[in-house]
Amino acid sequence: MEEIIVNAKEWLSAPFDQNTIDEIQTLIDQKSPDLTDRFYKDLEFGTGGMRGIVGAGTNRINKYTLGKATQGLSNYLHKVIKDNSIKVAIGYDCRNDSEWLAKTVADVLSANNIQVFLFEDLRPTPELSFAVNELNCHAGIVLTASHNPPEYNGYKVYWTDGGQIVPPQDKGIIDEVNSLEYSDINFNAKEDFITYIGKEVDEAFWRASLKNGTFDIQGREDLKIVFTSLHGTSIKLIPEVLKRAGYTQVHIVKEQETPDGNFPTVKSPNPEEPEALEMAMQLAEKIDADIVLGTDPDSDRIGIAVRDNNGKIKLLNGNQTMVVMTDFLINQWKKQGKLDGNEFVGSTIVSTNMVNDIAASYGVEAKVGLTGFKWIAKMIKDFPELDFVGGGEESFGYMVGDFVRDKDAVTSALLACEIAADAKANGNSFYKYLIDLYVQHSFYKERLVSFVKKGMDGAEQIKQIMKDLRDNPLTHIDGSKVTFINDYQSSVEKNMLSGEEKVMDLPKSNVLIYHTEDGTKVAARPSGTEPKIKFYFSVQSQLDAKENAKQVEVDLEAKIDRIIEEMDI
Repeated sequence: MEEIIVNAKEWLSAPFDQNTIDEIQTLIDQKSPDLTDRFYKDLEFGTGGMRGIVGAGTNRINKYTLGKATQGLSNYLHKVIKDNSIKVAIGYDCRNDSEWLAKTVADVLSANNIQVFLFEDLRPTPELSFAVNELNCHAGIVLTASHNPPEYNGYKVYWTDGGQIVPPQDKGIIDEVNSLEYSDINFNAKEDFITYIGKEVDEAFWRASLKNGTFDIQGREDLKIVFTSLHGTSIKLIPEVLKRAGYTQVHIVKEQETPDGNFPTVKSPNPEEPEALEMAMQLAEKIDADIVLGTDPDSDRIGIAVRDNNGKIKLLNGNQTMVVMTDFLINQWKKQGKLDGNEFVGSTIVSTNMVNDIAASYGVEAKVGLTGFKWIAKMIKDFPELDFVGGGEESFGYMVGDFVRDKDAVTSALLACEIAADAKANGNSFYKYLIDLYVQHSFYKERLVSFVKKGMDGAEQIKQIMKDLRDNPLTHIDGSKVTFINDYQSSVEKNMLSGEEKVMDLPKSNVLIYHTEDGTKVAARPSGTEPKIKFYFSVQSQLDAKENAKQVEVDLEAKIDRIIEEMDI
């Protein structure tokens, strides 16, 4: 505790402002237990940016931690870009502190003689990615904590291609940030360097989204859609893009339409959680809608619910939506005569292997990278000779084409409606499309289980769990032999039957994946943005006829239950 007090007292004088000083002094006077969490570590500028609770302290999001990150980014930009006119775009979401934090970041950049394009109001994260390219910027920043609770905010950095920073830029920026003191931050804004943007970028984004996300289909006017922005930014773009595409029956959940950083109608503004879309699904049942679309606060993730074979609205998981989207996209390219063997789709190591099977059936390459869309964006940059069709990951994110280099709920919403409208016009449905794919490729079933471990003790518990899985590896999972273990921290793939090891050509990451003889995959991964450890389960079985889909799904769910019990998690 003594070290904590010493760290806290450093925030009781310049360069910190009076409000910050008063906040810290009150915590010290009250001997608040919150002081430890605020000062036991520095909130790290990681490989994509930073995310944390808003407040004063080294382990918090505030003008000083973000100011330091931005000063470091400014120094790095001046070091590597010789152009005298460096440009950076800034976007922000609906969170309570996003607007003023975005202006603070803009002030620091402008103080360092960097031209800033700052969105005049909240906008979806994919539009910021788009704006980096549209405005020929050298970098981009978005203020968002995605689907985290209301007390969080965050800061993500994008590079010149519109993708989040990856090697070598990430390390270069981190080194610059870590070399600074808080007193090195230049907050003296030069307003002439700040330009406000909005409608003109919206128009360009809508055009690009329609170009990439619409196809030669019928039945748009017959598709009944329920949409919720979950109090977030997608309200700015999705209703309009659907309208321009020709969808006339879009029903918005009014109670969740207004952007609000407190997210008053949901426990968590995360479309991965069924309860977050409960109001939308209730509306869908009431009006007999065909599809439900729900997005997270910064509109990069999308949840999709459709009617199952019994006519009930069912929330699909991220793996299910991405396999349908991937098959539909590749098939559209095939119909247009665009497949020539130089195409690829992108996925991640914790996502379903079914995407790989689908791509292979068309003769399209599937590239698999680490978790996070920055790695899919890097694939596009690293292989300019190949055409990128689309890509996704299990966490409810998808990217259509390469005009945006991050997951994009706006164009994904449009694509989902194209699939549903086309299916309905042909006497089919989105859900039946999925089942047909299971018959063709095998029924894959996935589940994500997360455990929150807060504070210093939680971080140690997560470390211990990963250590145990490495030091005492499982030999069987649900009776099936473990054949391979991929340890992305050591970059080693070990054959558990022969003992042979080989090096994996991917950046290091704290992820461990078990593979078994019967096609089961179990991955363990500490979250990079939340105090969580995540377990990803994937099992599969042949589906001989679509009439048997329900029973096969029940059997696979039971298999996952057994694995979880066996692993005692």
